[in-house]
Amino acid sequence: MNYIDLFSGAGGLSEGFLNAGFSPIAHVEMDKAACNTLKTRIAFHYLNTTNKPEIYNFYLKGEIKRDELYQQVPDELLNSVINLPIGPENNETIFNLISQQLNGKEVDLIIGGPPCQAYSLVGRARSADGMESDPRNHLYIQYASYLEKYKPKLFVFENVLGLKSAKEGTYLEKMKTLFLEKGYKMKLYTVAANNFGVLQNRRRVIILGWREDINPNLPDLESIRIHSDFKVDSIFKDLPIIRAGEGVDKFVKYGTETNEYLKQNSIRNGIDILTQHVARPHTDQDKKIYKIAVNKWNNKGMRLDYNDLPEVLKTHKNRHSFFDRFKVVAQDLAYSQTVVAHIAKDGHYYIHPDIEQNRSISVREAARLQSFPDNYYFEGVKEGQNRTAAFKQIGNAVPPLMAYKIANLMRHLL
Repeated sequence: MNYIDLFSGAGGLSEGFLNAGFSPIAHVEMDKAACNTLKTRIAFHYLNTTNKPEIYNFYLKGEIKRDELYQQVPDELLNSVINLPIGPENNETIFNLISQQLNGKEVDLIIGGPPCQAYSLVGRARSADGMESDPRNHLYIQYASYLEKYKPKLFVFENVLGLKSAKEGTYLEKMKTLFLEKGYKMKLYTVAANNFGVLQNRRRVIILGWREDINPNLPDLESIRIHSDFKVDSIFKDLPIIRAGEGVDKFVKYGTETNEYLKQNSIRNGIDILTQHVARPHTDQDKKIYKIAVNKWNNKGMRLDYNDLPEVLKTHKNRHSFFDRFKVVAQDLAYSQTVVAHIAKDGHYYIHPDIEQNRSISVREAARLQSFPDNYYFEGVKEGQNRTAAFKQIGNAVPPLMAYKIANLMRHLL
């Protein structure tokens, strides 16, 4: 069973399908850093299946360079990552590159979700014209052209909840009509990542589509409830203590033994190599605010309202919205707030709950909230310059744990 992954990002959706037994034909992604992440993950899977996992571990330890890692992987696998924007100007090139990977095989699945800023409620609120003129509104048209070209049996389309209400639902209706013109029916589900075992409140739209000549017995994604007694502290417990601006990108030892959540969900997955436990630096002012926010939550169970800060600490002109712009990732709750790409700009919405560490969460902690395994390494464009790029990729990703559960259901359908 194979798939093409469009708008791949760092590969969270793809990772779930890989782990469920699917084989990727190609990943198409415009962001160079994310493409490097995809190639590094391809190297991991290839070396694992060829019984050479120690080579990947050498890379995580910083003992070999990225180029040396890639030299261990067949070119055709690395070439399956196509670093081009999907659109009329590039589609023919992309089609040709995918055809080289396909070698005449049929496509079982297309997966992926176009960039969601044009549909997101926050994006629309911040845009002068409510994102009306944003070309990303129409990327579903490009998705449809790939359905027409490859005629997969099924497709999986992921996006934000705002897709349902964008332009009063007309984009969604146009999408449904267009997919039908291309020979595909679809069903929309509203899902929450925490119902799939992810320790994060992340609500998304998943559209399952099928070719008209197929009559699938579709699963009810909205009824999935994976019961869990785990709390958010499961992602923090075993990590070394670091403060603002501290941490190691490549290879540091864990602080303590693993725990049941990390074991059950293959997050801390068998190797004693921790990477990207790196925290961004913060100003003294930010650190004062963080302490107030953590104190308020840990001692009173209350969130910080920006307007309640001492006047000397209030530097934002906007006092009428985003009152919760400073927020603790509460370790005693069943799930955290949604991790979004804004985490690449600052960490104020993701404050670590330990007042002694007094920082926002590290790259590895953000990845764990998204359910990425610890051996998943997020690349930058240049090797070693990747903290901001990693945060952006993590915030944009589909949680692999949720993707895996959906992929298993799709496998049964096929």
